Amino acid sequence: MSFRSHALATVIACAVPVVASAQSNALPPALLSLELNAIHDVGGACRLSFLVRNETGTAIDKAVFETVIFDPSGGVASLTLFDFRDLPADRPRVRQFDLPEMSCGTIGQALINGANTCVVDGADSEICDSALSLDSRLEVELLG
Repeated sequence: MSFRSHALATVIACAVPVVASAQSNALPPALLSLELNAIHDVGGACRLSFLVRNETGTAIDKAVFETVIFDPSGGVASLTLFDFRDLPADRPRVRQFDLPEMSCGTIGQALINGANTCVVDGADSEICDSALSLDSRLEVELLG
């Protein structure tokens, strides 16, 4: 084996653990996770409960999302703003919203149409849209 071949083999052998180490040290993505956790009929309204996990590392002062509710056939039943208020970093929160004069049985899907308001440190921020991750524990799908 020539000196150059041996030197190249040594460099490659040393580089592989560095690349593997860099991949294993990669930080998990910063997420603002909204999960549709439960729906219940309450006094003539459908109450939607969301579990929110702000894993962005940044406290959000105010988050308001434009939300569209679809009926089971796919028609728009409601368009409204859900004010999730403040979302502290790394602390889960449950937020509930009532849809007046709507039975939960008439909900087919919910769409988070985007952040209407997102404030971090007193200024508008894109983090509510850029880090948003959606999930549902129910048959009612949460879209975004």
